[in-house]
Amino acid sequence: MDTAGGNTSCKHKKFFRKITIISTFGGLLFGYDTGVINGALPFMAQRDQLDLTPFTEGLITSSLLFGAAFGSLAGGRLADRIGRRKTILNLAFLFFIATIGCSFAPNTSVMIICRSLLGLAVGAASVTVPAFLAEMSPAEQRGKTITQNDLMIILGQLLAFTCNAVIGTSMGEYAHVWRFMLILATLPAIFLWFGMLIVPESPRWLASKGKVGEAFRVLKHVREENCAKAELTEIKASINRETEINRATLKDLSVPWIRRLVGLGIGIAVVQQITGVNSIMFYGTQILQKAGFARDAALVANIGNGVISVIACTFGIWIVGKVGRRPLLLTGLAGTTASILLIAICSITLQGTPVLPFIVIGLTITFLAFQQSAVSVVTWLMISEIFPLRLRGLGMGISVFFLWMMNFLIGLTFPVLLDQLGMSSTFFVFVVLGASAILYVKKYLPETKGRTLEELENDFRSNQGVRKASSGKGEINM
Repeated sequence: MDTAGGNTSCKHKKFFRKITIISTFGGLLFGYDTGVINGALPFMAQRDQLDLTPFTEGLITSSLLFGAAFGSLAGGRLADRIGRRKTILNLAFLFFIATIGCSFAPNTSVMIICRSLLGLAVGAASVTVPAFLAEMSPAEQRGKTITQNDLMIILGQLLAFTCNAVIGTSMGEYAHVWRFMLILATLPAIFLWFGMLIVPESPRWLASKGKVGEAFRVLKHVREENCAKAELTEIKASINRETEINRATLKDLSVPWIRRLVGLGIGIAVVQQITGVNSIMFYGTQILQKAGFARDAALVANIGNGVISVIACTFGIWIVGKVGRRPLLLTGLAGTTASILLIAICSITLQGTPVLPFIVIGLTITFLAFQQSAVSVVTWLMISEIFPLRLRGLGMGISVFFLWMMNFLIGLTFPVLLDQLGMSSTFFVFVVLGASAILYVKKYLPETKGRTLEELENDFRSNQGVRKASSGKGEINM
């Protein structure tokens, strides 16, 4: 029999691949909806359209992120209550309705409301889809499967940048061209909704609701029968263990070591955002126009940012298993900060020269190479690694909420800063923030590679984690 990893027959492998492709369209929608604003905004802002100011540009862009912060909190609870599959079905419908609302928005207020609703779907998908994939995957494929969703998010952004360029350069003379860019997101939403109709529910969720027989039937679709029996036994044992765990609540933040650990999770989340990555992902076309590219040239050049993001993310997924988290994060932060510093300097020294736009696109590509291969990969991984099981729900929930809220603040303020301070001064702000992030990581962030959750918990209980990190050793020793 043809097997995958000795556990999954060819038939099972094919069915599981279908499940993965369909469900990761949630990640594709996440990426497209966060990336499409990059090219749509210059057209949307025109006086005969929504007539946007720098502040309302920021508000429209960041309203999705504000909604995502609350969607990430609600998504996990909803998925626990009604099931992963049904939650993703509802999210596909919300993606569709909110996209229609954005595409036909007659004014700024309606656009902000619809973008906020879209953000709820994005945030909920960011927690529900990975959980669903983790619970459907065979153990030996789990890491690879979950990272496919991360790749789909970045592919969604690349798709958005490419569609923006094609539509913007071929239909730029039409006043409502931005509406065509936005409405394309209804297509993957429709595919996701119909696709999820043929996808089974998570066997782990079914077992947690006492539907053990149904869980076994699902497992037999993606595993050989003997493996399905063994995994069902493990699932039931895991559920029994979890019912015995006294999970942490907000009241536990009064305990100093828990407060330190949650604070570290928030710090890691903030570090990822203050590099300025989403100023480029959301406003890359405007940055390139400020540097000297014409509108159409900026739309096309911005595709380079999407391409390097996909390549760098793929490389990052590979290298993160080879080296320590802490040195990789420090290397990434050094690279992003240096790239932003060079953009700021060149914006002053080469202002008005024909070479500046090409230098800026080269530096944004360099920035994203460091960000996507090191900073983003490590921060998401460490947020999932530093919390012991009892604290994971509380710690990750708070950390991801702060990540989205910092994302919201940067998305809101960047166009205002760009308008009031100019490009060089705005990027100097990110240089200061990037340098602060490096100092924070060097002082407070421990190494987690090769460490058990129990070892990390013991170190933070005794405050060794911070002491070892600040000594520069990185590795925490008992």
